Amino acid sequence: MLKRIRKSFNPPKEVPTTVPCTENKPQSGQMSPLLDHNLQRIETIVGENSDLVIRRFLIFGEYHGAIVYFSSMVDEHSIFTDILKPLMSPPLHLIGRTIPDQELLDIIWNEVLHLSKSKRISCIDEMLDTGIQGSTLLMLDGFAESIVLDTRQVQMRGIEQPQTEQTIRGAREGFIEVLESNISLLRSRLQTTDLRITVNPIGQKTKSKVAVCYLESVANPELIKEANRRLSKIDTDGILDAGYIEQFIEDHPYSPFPQVQNTERPDKAAASLLEGRVILLTDGSPFALIVPAVFNQFYQTLDDYTERFIIGSLIRFIRVIALLFSLFFPALYVSIISFNPELIPTDFAVAVAGGRAGVPYPSVIEVLIMEVSMEVLREATLRMPQIIGGALSIVGVLVIGSAAVSAGFVSPITVVVVALTTIGSFATPAYNAAIALRMLRFPLIIMSGIFGLYGVMIGIIFIINHLLFMDSFGVPYLSPVVPINKQGLKDTLIRAPLWWMWKRPSHLHTVDNTRLADNDKLNTEPVLNPTQEER
Repeated sequence: MLKRIRKSFNPPKEVPTTVPCTENKPQSGQMSPLLDHNLQRIETIVGENSDLVIRRFLIFGEYHGAIVYFSSMVDEHSIFTDILKPLMSPPLHLIGRTIPDQELLDIIWNEVLHLSKSKRISCIDEMLDTGIQGSTLLMLDGFAESIVLDTRQVQMRGIEQPQTEQTIRGAREGFIEVLESNISLLRSRLQTTDLRITVNPIGQKTKSKVAVCYLESVANPELIKEANRRLSKIDTDGILDAGYIEQFIEDHPYSPFPQVQNTERPDKAAASLLEGRVILLTDGSPFALIVPAVFNQFYQTLDDYTERFIIGSLIRFIRVIALLFSLFFPALYVSIISFNPELIPTDFAVAVAGGRAGVPYPSVIEVLIMEVSMEVLREATLRMPQIIGGALSIVGVLVIGSAAVSAGFVSPITVVVVALTTIGSFATPAYNAAIALRMLRFPLIIMSGIFGLYGVMIGIIFIINHLLFMDSFGVPYLSPVVPINKQGLKDTLIRAPLWWMWKRPSHLHTVDNTRLADNDKLNTEPVLNPTQEER
């Protein structure tokens, strides 16, 4: 132990690792010892760029050198204070010291530069790749390698409340477009050495950094390997958003149901990591991808866990009813009105018949017209500016609905059914899952208009069979319902107390499946007869 401590006080000089050239690039080539030749090659490859800066200067007043960077991607103040100033004015311990020419680069690397993130590269193309990402390139005359210093600084928006996932009692901060900031938000919630984050560039043109995050002591190693394998197989020009990654790694691209969950919330991503899932963060995107994803994740929210379990279970149950309501209610209405009106109570049937007295279309055409109108109105509301969009949605619903009824195009009961269906679809927390339900609503309406209740049942059977067939990264999509798991059922239709859910989801096959050491409720019994001192 003492030897180790003494050694730490006298560390050896860092042995630099030079990144070699790769053979798979047509333009890749070794740097030349001649500084002018290297700068000329850089100008030829990069071409005319107004933000390209090439600054020649004398190192320690006698050695020729140059720095190259893109001004739009770097912190120029850091370049002036941490690179140019110590190199142009030698440190006190180097004044009067004779520096051999062949040792100049090593001395600069070990004794002069003040930036910690740096490496040495001898390949022109790989050096430029790092420069485009925000690094500063330091080249010396007489050396066939350069020092690459991380000085990246990109203008970004501040951390704000997520717009797509509102919560009542959760945190008020969300991911932004800068990968380093997103990693810091995630690590601040999981301050453990088990958190592993590996970053790989994807995209031949964009070189977008994608981070794979997981807890080593929890996540299934096979899941981690599969996630890395799918990412490594992506070969495209550019990755501009996390949605690109999602489309490349999903299991069933032709299914309307999403198999990868996205979130803007760091607390939700941290909760997924604690369950044993893998998080994918993409530089330039404020959304994190969660894999694997099963169906019950898309109607759950953070409020289910921050509220007491009775309230959380009630809210979740109402949300599930709204989900089923938005999918099946229009089809059931069409089938009953068209084929089985005897199922309606007499008084209500008379009211419905009176409302439909002057409508020239059958019920299936009437519902389809209203559903298409609502979808067009919803899309127009999303694409309009926020202030105008809110007014458009209110005016559209009130004016168009009442005008359609007054003109006799649709019946009042149809407007009510479509309005309730639309409200039910808004209750689904995940936007991509809500779109899937909206898509499936139309074939169900058509089948109910042709076959009645039989058509609705056939559509339900097809949807259930499709869900049973699906999986996400090897996990059945309907887990933990099919295959059934007693522990997992505590967090499906209802949310059991936290002290009941002492095991992690078994369908994730985690290394450590215990998340609560004692599954008994904590002793929180109040003092019934407090003494005077206790009062």
